Amino acid sequence: MSDPRCTEIVELVTEYLDDTMPVEDRERFERHLAFCTECDIYLDQMRDTIAFTGTLAADDVDPTALDRLMAAFRDYSR
Repeated sequence: MSDPRCTEIVELVTEYLDDTMPVEDRERFERHLAFCTECDIYLDQMRDTIAFTGTLAADDVDPTALDRLMAAFRDYSR
């Protein structure tokens, strides 16, 4: 991987957080974060989201919101 652009950081953040990224790629990723405030903030937001959603129970999610989320994922096209 060459030095990543911001759009690539968004795509690679899961691999980074799961610690499955090769060492060389991780170094490039972290080098980008060192000078890109926006991507560093995005990474912090992802960490916060993971921490928060890990504390949710099924009953914590409003059924209407759950239905809308499920519909959005069903209708999402890649």
